[in-house]
Amino acid sequence: MINNNLLILSLFATLTIISCQNDKKEPPKNEITGKPTHHKKPSQPQENPSPKSNPNTKDHIVLSKKHSPNTISCDLDGDHLPDTVNIVQNTDNKKYGLEIIFGNKKVEYLGMGKEILGQGFDDIDWVGVFEKAPKGEIYWNNVNENGDIMSDEEVKESDKIKLPNDGIFIHQEEACGGGVIYWKDGKFEWIQQE
Repeated sequence: MINNNLLILSLFATLTIISCQNDKKEPPKNEITGKPTHHKKPSQPQENPSPKSNPNTKDHIVLSKKHSPNTISCDLDGDHLPDTVNIVQNTDNKKYGLEIIFGNKKVEYLGMGKEILGQGFDDIDWVGVFEKAPKGEIYWNNVNENGDIMSDEEVKESDKIKLPNDGIFIHQEEACGGGVIYWKDGKFEWIQQE
């Protein structure tokens, strides 16, 4: 009887050890590649920011049906890869803006409820002219601090900007107001055009 109890106890201990070895967890795997990763998954599911706190969430952006054209192709950053600029609308707040998809797949958003380059507007609903401003063209801020439109002769040569790469020309159709958005030193800049 002692031998049977000893045999059962040994068998139970062996099964416990084997079971514990099988419970060792494999390192987490990347969900896309299936390869082991050292990044841990969060212990609690993280909430996605609400669309109202982040108006530029891809799920809430649609290509504008109001603007024609609503897409242009250009080379904003000078890497010789085509960049795509779309006029898009945020479906939550109904405001329009630009979706800029660089050739390297990086995406930037302007507008749709966030002020555009310090210009005092966050919606480009008003845009009637949307086109590429070609590399090498010369532009300048043609409105002075009093709001008066300045002629070519009134602008200093040092204030004129030769576009280093393509830019984005947006303008109100048949009215004053608009500008050129261009990429300089890793960020967007604005040139006021009447």
